[in-house]
Amino acid sequence: MSRASVTWLGHSTVLVDLDGVRLLTDPVLRARVAHLRRVAPVDVRALRGVDATLVSHVHYDHLDLPSLESLGRSLPVVVPRGTGAMLHRRRFEQVIEVEEEEKIQIGALSVRATHAEHEADRGPLRTKAPCLGYLVEGSRRVYFAGDTDLFPGLAGLVPDLDVALLPIWGWGPAIGAGHLDPRRAAEALALLQPRVAVPIHFGTYYPVGLRRSPPPFLSEPAEAFRRHAAELAPAVDVHVLPLAGSLELP
Repeated sequence: MSRASVTWLGHSTVLVDLDGVRLLTDPVLRARVAHLRRVAPVDVRALRGVDATLVSHVHYDHLDLPSLESLGRSLPVVVPRGTGAMLHRRRFEQVIEVEEEEKIQIGALSVRATHAEHEADRGPLRTKAPCLGYLVEGSRRVYFAGDTDLFPGLAGLVPDLDVALLPIWGWGPAIGAGHLDPRRAAEALALLQPRVAVPIHFGTYYPVGLRRSPPPFLSEPAEAFRRHAAELAPAVDVHVLPLAGSLELP
């Protein structure tokens, strides 16, 4: 079996390295995004040569056009159907629009778009498109949930799942509607029953106006998720990665 790993680069950005293919989820790589500041920089140069990016939805903290441009406009970008026009206007050359349950092939990997219980639109043209997760299948099965709340279809969504990349928070001191908090993320884990879980969507960006450093919401959600997961899904091996931390997949 070939080597496989996941590297959490912050927020919802994960580098999935599987069967010789490198996929990047929701690339948000800048030190400053609108009113949000990154706690630590990311080396964009190390990401050159990725094979494609998977974008879950159009919210600014998931679809960041300058971050995508820094990776090169020739890089394939997989997006929910209805998002393509926005990227074509920015001269991206390979835009692949998908909808729920649609499968595409990227090198040796199959990528299936899955349902996400979340709503998103984006101004000023109010681009509205579905929110998706993605199942990456090769020698292992890796599920990237995007942004989602609980929904019944999580149970049995991916039989024999190796890794779940699960959002557990937002980007500020409060979590908005349509997001998993640590307890609900652990409930999702109990439905999915992966072998391994890696929490994402926390600990990376915070509003620039906050004076307290570091804000507690950067670290507390991960510890709360670990506790709830131990209670609700004790068979799952939870790995809380540091920023830019990698996990070799068994």
